[in-house]
Amino acid sequence: MLKITGLKKSYKKFQVLRGLNMSVDRGDVYGLIGTNGCGKTTTMNIICNVIPKDEGDVAFESDSIKIGYLPESPALYGYMNGFEYLDYIAACCDYDGDIKTRTAEVLSATGMIDGAKRLIRGYSRGMNQRIGIAAAMYAKPDLLILDEPTSALDPQGRAEVMEIITRLAAAGSTIILCTHILTDVERVANKVGILQGGVMVVEGPLQEIKRRYEGSVALNIELRNAIETTHPIFSMHILARSEIWRGGITLYARLGVTEDELFHTAIATLAEYKILPESVSFRRLPLEQIYIGVCSGMLAPAPPMAY
Repeated sequence: MLKITGLKKSYKKFQVLRGLNMSVDRGDVYGLIGTNGCGKTTTMNIICNVIPKDEGDVAFESDSIKIGYLPESPALYGYMNGFEYLDYIAACCDYDGDIKTRTAEVLSATGMIDGAKRLIRGYSRGMNQRIGIAAAMYAKPDLLILDEPTSALDPQGRAEVMEIITRLAAAGSTIILCTHILTDVERVANKVGILQGGVMVVEGPLQEIKRRYEGSVALNIELRNAIETTHPIFSMHILARSEIWRGGITLYARLGVTEDELFHTAIATLAEYKILPESVSFRRLPLEQIYIGVCSGMLAPAPPMAY
């Protein structure tokens, strides 16, 4: 849907983007993360044609792509209520469908049916964000861009906004989510890009990025009883190494071994010796650790994956 190559942007002598490459496919929920000042908002604004680029290419799959955009701090008209504001949005985007029906749809999707009767000046920050998402999605955009949608929200407001994004993702929306809250990215994103110093240092499917930095597929098995290091499970040909810890074991597969292969082989071996695991889970580095490691130089940046 969107492919960015060699994107550059400077403000006077300060170069914000220094050759950014980025790819978003239809149906992706793309988590764009990076430190303050790395160029995230500048990238969003260029995609939306709010500001011009200096160099590079921003290519969409067609000329008729519609974009919905929620800026970090949306400027709303406090003297309007929610219904009036969305009527205004409908007029701005030349919505050619049934406005009453569409307004009801976006208010229902964002949980703002009751709140829309109130003046916007009386909204909480969470309500502002929700009516902002309703406006961004009003014209049924092909690409929805959300810049820090949970910024400065209390836990309840953040949970409400994330639930909206989760539902949109489940419905197949294509979303770029720009946020500092990495647990939110892990919750909804299938693809991640780490932007640092105006360039993309890591990009790819989230689970593949985790696997890359983990080194191999790893399986944590919690056991009721300890087993000896001579147990046949440790001799499985698909293992690169293993660890025993209090209450269980971790099995690391050789590179190229899939999660399914490791899981089924391990469970079959335990079952053969009548050992019932308490729990089984795949081990992956949290995105936050990968992000901190890459940005601090502890983990090496990597070129975008072929996927």
